[in-house]
Amino acid sequence: MKNIRRFGTFDGVFLPTILSIFGVILFLRTGWVVGNAGLVNALIILFIAEMIALATALSLSAISTNIEVGGGGVYYIISRSLGVNTGGAIGIPLYLSQAISIAFYIIGFLESLKIMGINNLDMRLWGTIVLFLFSFMAYHGADFAVKLQYLIFSLLVLGILSFFLYPHWVPLKENIVPHYYGNYNFWKVFAVFFPAVTGITAGIGLSGELKEPGKNIPRGTIMAVIAGAIVYALVMWKAASVELYTRLISDTGVFIEKSMFPGMVMLGIWAATISSALTFTLGAPRTLKALSDDGVIPRIFASTLGSPNREPRMGVIVSFFIAEAFILLGSLNSVAIVITMFFLITYGVSNYSAGIQELIGNPSYRPRFRVHWLISLIGFAGSIFVMFLISPTGMVVAILSIFIIYLLLKRKGLHQTWGDVRAGLWISLARFALLKLEHTNLDPLNWRPNIMVFTGNPETRPYLARMAEWLSRGRGIVTYFNLIECCTNKDYLHRKEELQKLKEFIHKNRLTAFAEIEVVERPWESIPCIAQAHGIGKLYSNVAMFGWGKHFQRDNRVIDIIRKLVWLNRDVLILKYCREKGFGEMKTIDIWWGGKGGNIELMLLMAHIILMNYEWKEGRLRVVRVVNRKEDVDREREITLDRLFRARMNGDVKIVLNDNHKPLKNLMQEVSGDSDLIVMGLPVPGKGEERIVAERIEHLISSLGSVLMVRSTFKKEVFI
Repeated sequence: MKNIRRFGTFDGVFLPTILSIFGVILFLRTGWVVGNAGLVNALIILFIAEMIALATALSLSAISTNIEVGGGGVYYIISRSLGVNTGGAIGIPLYLSQAISIAFYIIGFLESLKIMGINNLDMRLWGTIVLFLFSFMAYHGADFAVKLQYLIFSLLVLGILSFFLYPHWVPLKENIVPHYYGNYNFWKVFAVFFPAVTGITAGIGLSGELKEPGKNIPRGTIMAVIAGAIVYALVMWKAASVELYTRLISDTGVFIEKSMFPGMVMLGIWAATISSALTFTLGAPRTLKALSDDGVIPRIFASTLGSPNREPRMGVIVSFFIAEAFILLGSLNSVAIVITMFFLITYGVSNYSAGIQELIGNPSYRPRFRVHWLISLIGFAGSIFVMFLISPTGMVVAILSIFIIYLLLKRKGLHQTWGDVRAGLWISLARFALLKLEHTNLDPLNWRPNIMVFTGNPETRPYLARMAEWLSRGRGIVTYFNLIECCTNKDYLHRKEELQKLKEFIHKNRLTAFAEIEVVERPWESIPCIAQAHGIGKLYSNVAMFGWGKHFQRDNRVIDIIRKLVWLNRDVLILKYCREKGFGEMKTIDIWWGGKGGNIELMLLMAHIILMNYEWKEGRLRVVRVVNRKEDVDREREITLDRLFRARMNGDVKIVLNDNHKPLKNLMQEVSGDSDLIVMGLPVPGKGEERIVAERIEHLISSLGSVLMVRSTFKKEVFI
């Protein structure tokens, strides 16, 4: 098998790029641009367009010197920078645009024959013949097609020289200023000209066959952009010198007449259109093969069909039929704008990728060709701006198409074996936010629940996960913990397996939470240490949540943990779940408040967050108070209503008169026996009192439904 790395900077990158830049715009639209905008504005248009193109060329050069570039051109570079889903979302429409562009330029070539008076050509027949010839060359190998580019390039150079040799070089003063025709203005003329620089990605199409992509791509692309800018500037200057603006606007054949050898200019026009078609005939199949290799599309499209040079022959066949379909349509005006949009999106994403990687300073981003992030992001903004200028509708269609493809690929669950810039971007943003938070004085109004949920195996305690998910509506952070008791070295080996199980549980139940597995020698004694260590800076876990079970020894340990966590300034939530009633109809939450403790703010906050959830949309809050004297009823009701008012919460107040001193357990059963959730405070046990407190709690809540017990470390003035 021959080595497929067979092209260098000039033949593999510079030639296809410069031939794409010297497309139909050079001979057939440059004079029109000068006639409308005037020489000065035309040069400004050229400058803006070339700056965007140069920024993109620099960005692509930087990325290509940071990775080992494979086949697929720009798709390969984007997918290795932003991930296979993003790369595929860009790559599929990019490939279709490349395949359709083959037909676009072949039809442009045939239409250029009308300048010579050949008006009776069968466009479909001759278009098919030209397409077949190009596809035949691409099928049998890029070598001959690349060699043919030398001939095409020579014809282009001769055509340009023939125009330059025409003796007039002094611009006509009438052509210096603009004379916009019809409803055209500066930006509309700019939109017509900009496709002249959308071919700079063409030279990367043969990336898989370049000898040294890291050197060939930067050198060839930048050389082509600079050479193209110089030639276009000279052509504009010359056009302003040879004919009045009226003729430049109305006659696309003026360059032929105003040249030393008109036939050479005609050959140059043909070469310009043929070269672009040939470039995409070579590039489109390689993009398709790269998409197939990555699993974005079926693997069959990557088949080389026995090619000794691993030519993408299946891609050539598919591209032939796509281009042929549009040749048979006979006109591409309806899709020309969308084609340009996809190329511009490719420009924008390439600039974005390079700019973001340089800006966030990924350690793995070490290109040999460095570009300042501002240049790349200016190129990104310029690409988006030009899209809007050309067609807001086309821009929306292109972006929506890419977004839909991205969602479909995401659902497909593609697996990639390489990293991408997204993780680095989120890490940098998280680092920036954490450092800003560290130097910010947190106000109680900014308090959010950052909850550690000690679920153990969550499959056995799904109610804990459900409650934590409701509480995450407070825009806090929830982390599920499973503590594995370490007895042997094998327990450490099981950590990865258990972590994967916990993550699968979170994913399967669509929970917004993190997963943590801790291997410890004494699980219960380790909880205070875990509570202190979990988090970064001021973004630490401030709430610990446990389940209240049926095993007294375990519940006794939970009560013991309360005192230690309160010392650490951590709030505690304990959920006793009633398996018979569950959370009922999710319509009533009763808060039992003694009237003196500091738990009421956190109890109100927890109830408020739970009621924010869709399942509790018909829920109602009720605050229950117990008084022993009739004369205290009205006063305590006013105090409680005022507390609700200051907390800006709607709810009912129920004052229970207990003048016959019934046990609290009986009162709670009578008042809240049918409630869907009861919220009550938790005492802090003294040293040695854990057993007594655990027995008291069990006695109180055993006959009730689901109960959320709350221990607050201090008053959180969240509502007041």
